[in-house]
Amino acid sequence: MHKAAGIVIMDRKILVTREKGKEYFVSPGGVVEKDENPKHTVIRELMEELNITVDIDNLEEFGLYYAEAANDSGSWLKMRVYMIRSWVGEPVPSNGEEQIEEILWLTSEIPNNIKVGSIFEHEVIPRLKRMGLID
Repeated sequence: MHKAAGIVIMDRKILVTREKGKEYFVSPGGVVEKDENPKHTVIRELMEELNITVDIDNLEEFGLYYAEAANDSGSWLKMRVYMIRSWVGEPVPSNGEEQIEEILWLTSEIPNNIKVGSIFEHEVIPRLKRMGLID
């Protein structure tokens, strides 16, 4: 499975989302459709999930990661991750098909009762902390 995700940071915290019926919080993003540029996937998903608009020039490639999918046991994932430099709108859960139930703003100190997808927990969040972008 090929996905693309966006890093949304505000006040030195990173935004993660949880879909209805899912256990893990993950970054906003989704499956890259056939013949779709991963940057366009992130732009589309941020609008669908969080009602925010992002211009393609405000996406900066952050990395390419491989891991077991957080909410789909046994499935492997290739994820392109982009830093979102700026956006228009207030990130709030959409009432559309995505069915985002909850959003959280996290520091690098993830509470024990919060489960975050492995790519973000073990790779992205520690790197953001080392870069001085989140607390």
